[in-house]
Amino acid sequence: MERRMIAPCFMDDTLECLQRHGVAAEPLLAQVGLPPIITGPIPAEQYGALWHAVARTMDDEFFGEGARPMRAGSFALLCHAILSTATLEHALRRALRFLRVVLDDPHGELVVEKGLAQIVLKDSGAMRSAFAYRTFWIIVHGVNCWLVGRRVPIRWVDFRCSAPPTGTDYRLFFGAPVRFDQPETRLVFDAEFLKLPPIRDERALKDFLRHAPANILVRYRHDLGLSAAIRERLHATPPAAWPSFEVLARRMRIAAPSLRRRLRLEGETYRSIKDDLRRALAMEALTDGSTNVAELAADLGFSEPSAFYRAFRKWTGKSPALFRRGFQRSSAG
Repeated sequence: MERRMIAPCFMDDTLECLQRHGVAAEPLLAQVGLPPIITGPIPAEQYGALWHAVARTMDDEFFGEGARPMRAGSFALLCHAILSTATLEHALRRALRFLRVVLDDPHGELVVEKGLAQIVLKDSGAMRSAFAYRTFWIIVHGVNCWLVGRRVPIRWVDFRCSAPPTGTDYRLFFGAPVRFDQPETRLVFDAEFLKLPPIRDERALKDFLRHAPANILVRYRHDLGLSAAIRERLHATPPAAWPSFEVLARRMRIAAPSLRRRLRLEGETYRSIKDDLRRALAMEALTDGSTNVAELAADLGFSEPSAFYRAFRKWTGKSPALFRRGFQRSSAG
């Protein structure tokens, strides 16, 4: 499986944050084997090591971006706090309460309405950087995805702040539409996922913490399971050329029944993985305002536009045209 990488523009955000807080970056980069100037992607594991180095230096696992420092060890305590919960909703509400106590600001509230779950971030004072909000999502959403053993697909993400120079990368990072200069900072996903039960125990947590935060840094994949391997394979192939399940199993040298069973243990199916990727690609394409829907349907591997229309309505509750108009209106407002 291809090694998980962190884009250089995410490193740019990190280094800019350290500069704002008066932290010398070069010794920390050297400590984890990184050059003083980053020009290409770096392994997620190496960025995770940098995260730990910064936390030790600042005694703050939130890079100084909160109203109060998130003292070293808080992340582990957060994971322990949600381990005994009954559902994802229970875990999410407990995680948000924990971070409210630790950070003070920004703090999150879970709003559930019209089939959507929205984590809305609040600030008592001035708005914070996009990097601060993204770090909050990495912690909250990433940990909860690990807890239930699968990635919870994101519908869209809004930021109150203006787009940073690396704004385009944010859309790629979340795998969903991202809007800046919005009335609220929020991350939105389907409310049905709130019913998922946690599947992790103390033993799994020990292993998770040994590899954190590298294991939640890249688009919230859970662990390094088969569903992540399949997503990486599909990402490298045009959707119209995606293989059948049987062909995929042969290429991965796993018996089809065994692959199906192992995916089910991760809370996934081959169809759900393909639908997740197609939905993200479709929403991404429709937000630019110029994509031809018929061509998009063909690019995504649908035999005819009507099949794409039906699938998109199932994914979002809207037609492609209505989704595009609604996104353009909210962006203009």
